[in-house]
Amino acid sequence: MGKKRLIVTAARHSYRHVPLCIPADDLGIKARDSAGVRDLAKGQQAPVQIAADSGRRYLCWILDDLPVGQSREYEILSSAQPPSSQVELVEVGGERIEFRIGGDLFTSYCYAGDVARPFLYPVIGPGERNVTRSYPMIQDVPGETKDHPHHRSIWVAHGDVNGADDWSEAEGHARIVHRRFLEKSAGPVFGRVKALNDWVDAQGGKIMEEERTVTVYNLPDTGRLIDLGVEFRATEGDVRFGDTKEGGIVSVRVATSMDGNKGGVITNSFGGVTEAETWGRRAQWCDYSGPVGGRIVGITILDHPGNFRHPTYWHVRDYGLMTANPFALSAYKGDANWDGRHIVKSGESFRFAYRICIHDGDAEGGNVAGQYHGYVNPPGVVLK
Repeated sequence: MGKKRLIVTAARHSYRHVPLCIPADDLGIKARDSAGVRDLAKGQQAPVQIAADSGRRYLCWILDDLPVGQSREYEILSSAQPPSSQVELVEVGGERIEFRIGGDLFTSYCYAGDVARPFLYPVIGPGERNVTRSYPMIQDVPGETKDHPHHRSIWVAHGDVNGADDWSEAEGHARIVHRRFLEKSAGPVFGRVKALNDWVDAQGGKIMEEERTVTVYNLPDTGRLIDLGVEFRATEGDVRFGDTKEGGIVSVRVATSMDGNKGGVITNSFGGVTEAETWGRRAQWCDYSGPVGGRIVGITILDHPGNFRHPTYWHVRDYGLMTANPFALSAYKGDANWDGRHIVKSGESFRFAYRICIHDGDAEGGNVAGQYHGYVNPPGVVLK
């Protein structure tokens, strides 16, 4: 492979711990190559990972830090130093896949057993503490609330899909059934699982298919990142997502000590704080921060600009719930004449993408606004 270089430029924003992926076909990297990139100014190497998507290959690495107005030049290497850490996938009992970073558990994709729908749990943040609620997966944790047993850490659900309740776990609820994994990949930059699920009604009748992609990046525990991709496919006829606040394409139930009514803080991208200023409001991102084990930590959901009704509406509560729900217009507006339903025609797809940030400090201390630009306005990359 010839010596090729990349120039990365921060034209309008500063960046820190931002995943970068660029097309690899023109870089001369073969699938078998153990590639890397070297910062020519610092003389430091960073490992890369080759990812495949829709028949194309991408070279991915983590940009550690780049202030606004500066550029960095990298040399692409056909071989690289062994990484100091990587993301590993560990299958446990045919019921979950653990994401381990540097050997330590970060989160698990829980997909089987008697659960109503897949979810991520635990979610280990700064200070090696779980930043989502353990109930109902673990009963009787001191100090934890026990309301809403269907709030399982981080999950995908909606309460009216062709009339089926795939939000609650009350009698007659629907289910999201794991069928198989389409991808399981791991390396020094990220670990990824891609799962095929069926959404079924209470009688087991199939409503639609869902392809879910969970990508966990190899970042310090003070700044973990999860990319969540959800694609709904109307394989069984038209699919109606009903107008209900009982749902969310991505939902989080934070650790009880972070609840807004216990000292936690809800913040959105427009500067709204508390449930009163954020519930039912549209925003590019929403953050929930508060104390866990004597340390302030936070969780942010970033809404991708390509998502339906971006910036999305937020169903976020002082009791610890934060969910991106673009459908519940009648509830948000307080007017039954508003109808937020959406119909996916038979044979069509409906896609969503989010980035979930686990960070130290509150929204400002965790550089949430900067993380949003890293997600939707990444630095420019030019091949030299």
